[in-house]
Amino acid sequence: MATKQLALVIDLDRCIGCCGCEVSCKQENEVAVDVVWNKVVEQGPYGTFPDVEHYFLPSVCQQCAVPQCVKVCPTGASYINRDGIVLINREKCLGCKYCIMACPYGVRSFNRETKVVEKCTLCVQLQAVDEKPACVKACAAKARFFGDLGDPDSDASRVLREAGEENVHSLPDVGNHPKSRYILHPKMAAWRS
Repeated sequence: MATKQLALVIDLDRCIGCCGCEVSCKQENEVAVDVVWNKVVEQGPYGTFPDVEHYFLPSVCQQCAVPQCVKVCPTGASYINRDGIVLINREKCLGCKYCIMACPYGVRSFNRETKVVEKCTLCVQLQAVDEKPACVKACAAKARFFGDLGDPDSDASRVLREAGEENVHSLPDVGNHPKSRYILHPKMAAWRS
């Protein structure tokens, strides 16, 4: 059983939609051009001028506590490591795409060249040398934070606490308990997921 709750926290009040996170992810993880592990989705504009709302919503693996992708994988290729990170063992992946269908957030991609499914790994290779995920390091707006949600002193826990519970959001929970969190204050826009 995992003891950590490693997750990304993304401050949507700060995100400028530059897609630097997408680029850094592709570079660090050698992600193919037609494969997406990290995607910035534009939300809006909503409303009528001058009362218009608009923000950017980065779509990443939610690192679910009860991931459906792991549950449906026939070979055990999709699994949770000892730090609670949902990963894919490429050697075991059959490319059946069951996990893609099971993911409620559409954050898994099929690599047509290697014939396996891929997704965000929270840059476990960087964590192994005490570095943050590439997207966190590259964020020009300083909108991304990473850490253990179970550790009150982690960067992720600190920014969530500072934002206030009423301004912290997550994607819909369909029994999978997503861990990624988004900060969005109503002065910026109403939360829409």
